[in-house]
Amino acid sequence: MKIRGAVLEEFGQPLHVTEIDLAEPCDGEALVRLEACGVCHTDLYTASGADPSGYAPTVLGHEGAGIVERVGGGVTSVVPGDRVVTLFSPQCRECVHCRSPQTNLCLAIREQQNRGYLPDGTARLSRDGEPIRHFMGTSTFAEYTVMPEIALAKVSPEAPPEHAALFACGLSTGLGAAMYTARVTAGATCVVFGTGMVGLGAVAGCRLRGAERIICVDMSQERLALARGQGATDTWTGGPDVVARVLQETGGFGADFTFEATGLVAVMRQAVEAARMGWGLCTVAGVAGKGETLDIIPRLLITGRRVCGSSFGGVKGRDQVPELVQLALDGRLDLAPFISHRISLDEVNQGFELMERQDGIRSVISF
Repeated sequence: MKIRGAVLEEFGQPLHVTEIDLAEPCDGEALVRLEACGVCHTDLYTASGADPSGYAPTVLGHEGAGIVERVGGGVTSVVPGDRVVTLFSPQCRECVHCRSPQTNLCLAIREQQNRGYLPDGTARLSRDGEPIRHFMGTSTFAEYTVMPEIALAKVSPEAPPEHAALFACGLSTGLGAAMYTARVTAGATCVVFGTGMVGLGAVAGCRLRGAERIICVDMSQERLALARGQGATDTWTGGPDVVARVLQETGGFGADFTFEATGLVAVMRQAVEAARMGWGLCTVAGVAGKGETLDIIPRLLITGRRVCGSSFGGVKGRDQVPELVQLALDGRLDLAPFISHRISLDEVNQGFELMERQDGIRSVISF
């Protein structure tokens, strides 16, 4: 079938919205008609050429929600008409990682997905007979996409598409970092560094887990105000004195849980140093630049601080994304403030420009 999609032709150049071909779903796959898609920093990161694993040509986009139109052979968990959230982090429910409660990093299709192909090692996207690779296994900057069944989370039909799309990446990453990776405890003191989509999700996750004090650190007063709306009890302007201030306000010990959501290694170090002596846990959710390293003073670890990373918030997508969506439907998450701009597919490059200016939290493409 003929569809329109936003193709990354060359790194560092604007995306090209053009007509391309999309083949029918094969066994274990589904055709999804996109309804909404968020414009995420990961898309911009790859488009810029900074991502060492990036490739072109490819159709970008991974924060999508849509309706299943057709399914290939053997597909049983979704049927035509289902509303789904696209998952760059699949869940086969069968591999050793999926069977373990310790990780969400499914191994089933990882090798082919990292190369830009669907599980059989081929692409469904093409143009003039030449294949176009699938970005993160999703390619949701398009009217339609074909994806593996194991990378689709069936959610409530009552979920507004533009809200459901947020759970495909940034919001789930933040919520899950607090709820599933760190497992914040009731009464805890938490510090969240960075209040973009991931950081705001972490704030909401800390609130849902019963944290008593949630301190947010950012340079933007506008974003800090949004953090208040998600449950932050304190909002601080970032700077070199933040760690000292955390220690001062916690009796010299530090915070029970800290979260880094900026991708800046200097801030990651602050998040480690602000964690409590004895049992403090620093969860790193931000993606650092190519070749960057994080320096940690070993004494901080020896005296009880721990550091962990969190990919997609530790969320097992097919099982837990529907649960997170239901939290919003039940009124426990306020998603409206996250959507700053509504744009069309033809305006996708404008979405990147807004992001570079830090104008708002999320631009969402409506189809």
